[in-house]
Amino acid sequence: MNVLVIDAQGGGIGRQLVAAIKQSIPTTRVTAVGANSTATSAMLKAGADSAATGENAVIVGCRKADVIAGPVGIVIADALFGEITPAMATAIGQSDAKRILIPINHCDNIIVGVVDLSIAKLVQNAVDEINALHKA
Repeated sequence: MNVLVIDAQGGGIGRQLVAAIKQSIPTTRVTAVGANSTATSAMLKAGADSAATGENAVIVGCRKADVIAGPVGIVIADALFGEITPAMATAIGQSDAKRILIPINHCDNIIVGVVDLSIAKLVQNAVDEINALHKA
């Protein structure tokens, strides 16, 4: 299974996702794509098998992924302080991959009805979903 982890800004959520996926499902190939080099570097240091940066890397990665994981802002154009371009959001949304999105209330996007959990718990829930897909 090829999991594409996408993040922006400092890459903190992506870093946690990559580390947790590699620990829980070591045989899974994890590709990290950051909207900027800081996010990419953080995910690569966390153990991603490969990494790239920028809009085209997101578009190409979405074609090859079985699962796409990241904060919910990755599917919203201009989210994460403008780092998610409309082309990125479209590629993620149109991908045949399963999307595992972490509900983070940032950047003027508020997700109602979501229990306020720690980032660590949200990341673990995302990894549990990826693990279930891996076993299916």
